[in-house]
Amino acid sequence: MTSAWSRRTFLTTSAVLAAAGGSVLAPAAPRAAAEDDPYAALRATWSALILGEGFSPTAEPFRSRLATLGSQARGWLDTMAPADGSLWPDAVFADPDPDTDPESYGFSAKMADSFIRLNTMAQAYRQQGTGLTGNAALRDAVVAGLDHLDSRVYQAGKTRYGNWYSWQIGAPQALLDVCVLMYDVLTPERLGRYCAAVDHFVPDSAVASYTGTSTGANRVDLCRVLALRGVVGGTAAKIALARDALSPVFPLVTKGDGLYADGSFIQHTTVPYTGSYGSVMLGGLGLLFALLKGTEWEVTDPKRQVVFDAVENAWAPFLYNGLVMDSVAGRAISRGEVDDHRRGHPILASIALLGRGASAAENARWRALVKGWAQRDHYSPPLGNPSLQLPALARLKSVLDDTSLAPVPEPEGHRLFPDMARATHRRPGWAAALSMADRRITYYETGNGENLRGWHTGSGMLYWWGDTFANGQYSDAFWPTVDPYRLPGTTASRKPLADGAGGDWGAALPDVNWVGGVTDKKRAAVGQYLKGLGGTLLAKKSWFFLDDTVVCLGAGIRCQDGAAVETTVDNRNLGPVGNAPFTVDGSAKPVTRPWSATLTGASWAHLGGHGGYVFPGGATVKALRENRSGRWRDINTAGSPDTVSRTYLTLWVDHGRNPAGGGYAYQLLPGASEQRTAARASDPGWLRVLANTDDQQGVSVPSLGLTAVNFWFAGSVGPLDADAPCSVMVTEHADGTATVCVGDPKRARTGLTVTWDRAVSSVVSKPLTVTTATTGASLRLVFGDLSGTRGATQTVRVRLA
Repeated sequence: MTSAWSRRTFLTTSAVLAAAGGSVLAPAAPRAAAEDDPYAALRATWSALILGEGFSPTAEPFRSRLATLGSQARGWLDTMAPADGSLWPDAVFADPDPDTDPESYGFSAKMADSFIRLNTMAQAYRQQGTGLTGNAALRDAVVAGLDHLDSRVYQAGKTRYGNWYSWQIGAPQALLDVCVLMYDVLTPERLGRYCAAVDHFVPDSAVASYTGTSTGANRVDLCRVLALRGVVGGTAAKIALARDALSPVFPLVTKGDGLYADGSFIQHTTVPYTGSYGSVMLGGLGLLFALLKGTEWEVTDPKRQVVFDAVENAWAPFLYNGLVMDSVAGRAISRGEVDDHRRGHPILASIALLGRGASAAENARWRALVKGWAQRDHYSPPLGNPSLQLPALARLKSVLDDTSLAPVPEPEGHRLFPDMARATHRRPGWAAALSMADRRITYYETGNGENLRGWHTGSGMLYWWGDTFANGQYSDAFWPTVDPYRLPGTTASRKPLADGAGGDWGAALPDVNWVGGVTDKKRAAVGQYLKGLGGTLLAKKSWFFLDDTVVCLGAGIRCQDGAAVETTVDNRNLGPVGNAPFTVDGSAKPVTRPWSATLTGASWAHLGGHGGYVFPGGATVKALRENRSGRWRDINTAGSPDTVSRTYLTLWVDHGRNPAGGGYAYQLLPGASEQRTAARASDPGWLRVLANTDDQQGVSVPSLGLTAVNFWFAGSVGPLDADAPCSVMVTEHADGTATVCVGDPKRARTGLTVTWDRAVSSVVSKPLTVTTATTGASLRLVFGDLSGTRGATQTVRVRLA
């Protein structure tokens, strides 16, 4: 059967091809065999990397995925209609007023998307089981499309418009993939023109300096373009340039984009991006390492080990049961088609691929980690992820089918990331993550019309998940339906903010320094001096991450916005039905909606299937069960216009309008039963709140031997004294020793003295930052210059008297 495309446009397109210098059916010149041609070998390797390998096209999930690929390609084939400013009617790339405004961004995106559609068609032509494998009409359409785009828009000498990314990464990556896949049917003349276009838009100078748009994930993407340009054009110098231009990505950085010693990953200068741009960088490096391995261009820079180490130092802390935490996904949280699980799965596949370039021990360890994450993703199994590409699908299937691998369980412990104002906490049965903002880290990122209402995600948002429950909490249409002024854990003014308030690309930075804390890698004391976005809100917020709870304190909450100020204890997404039982002090509340109440003197509350909340000494808390509706388009201009609805159970402390000194205190107990929640509330001695003021916030838990204080200012709290702002956590152990953790979140102390009113016989170990350690009836620690510690925890171990 003749395709609709060939019926409507074949004659027109053939004329275009003839004018461009070749017949669509002209055979390509004979190519050297792979064993005689290193470029042929590289093309074969790249084809396997982007098409996938080691899977049966007749077995699921591949059979269905290949059929879908064929259906997509058939759709592009049938609707292709070359015109002067487009290749498809719905993808017009001709810009009547070319510049760099949002409209031009749209036109350039359509140009890149046209190449991506051709890439889909080329994959369907090359893959088995698509229904279009080896289809002559499809082959001719791909070649015609390439020539059309070359003659009209992506051509040497043309001037780019709109988004630089479309011209230097989006379009050339897809174009070069097609060149590899269709190499045997493309004449040398055509390949020469396509390579010349890439050289024009992505010159060697694109990687001449490690600045601007040529850093981090973007640099890796540019190197991919240069490497494939060398492969397609048979140019050794291009491949060598790509390899060498990767080197600036490897070293740890201390500012700007890249990987940090504490495991942070930053892109766009101020945005924590482990789960989005970091994923792109990881995937790109895995592909390039695998492409060049064993060739004369193999990546041998010893600093590549930094990337290998980052698998467990930077990426693993933000992976949980297959998802990657939204706290490090930037504006990607507003993309409705790809949630936290669907963003996590490519990272798992990339880790498996990266292992091919690492040591045998690292490869085995990583594959076991990946198997554990993938197996535990019951909410959204990776092999059912419709957005996961076939190569990634094949890699994950290989890992899951590997009976020699014992899946690694989720680790336990706390990770603090001072360089990106983030923290993760893992305990048996649950995990949590915290997002903050300071002078170096933005409140949130918006840009390209994305994440328009992420204003308060950096205002102390506390995410949490269970091992077998609530894994879809932020996946199930959370972002378009949640009240953006009531994000869990945040303190925020309800002063209305405009979409995109604060500026694009992470421009909005609060003028605060005290953000961070200390951790002994099991527990932590973390604090945030909060200045609200676009208003006058100020607050001191502390989180004490313990064994089965997160103790949350707030003080000094003041604002003059003329709007209500609220601290959201939690805001749980209960899904479309929303009938999870809610109990307060043993009294069951209605599951009807809407329902609301002011809970006066509440001691504890419990939400079935989620966990419990304890309010030390009682508190007045507001509760609301409601249906909320929204559209992805409300928060992302490219999102779906369809309305979605979810039910929420919200708990918050209302500080009133223009509060002058508000505060709060509560415990979050993820996964706790109603009985355990009630028992914790009935044991007032378990937790002692030592201070909750604008000057200090601290707690003591005698059963854990723990005392922790965030000193916003110098002072004494319980047995601890500090002569300057700092964070301190002390833990006494059963073996007669104790650990004293001290941190300088402000990164400014050139001297600090901390005293613990406890008899200590000796110091077992101390960091170089401790200049004097005096023992006896009390422990006195004198620290020297802490300004270069970047907020990292300074740990002293002592023996108790």
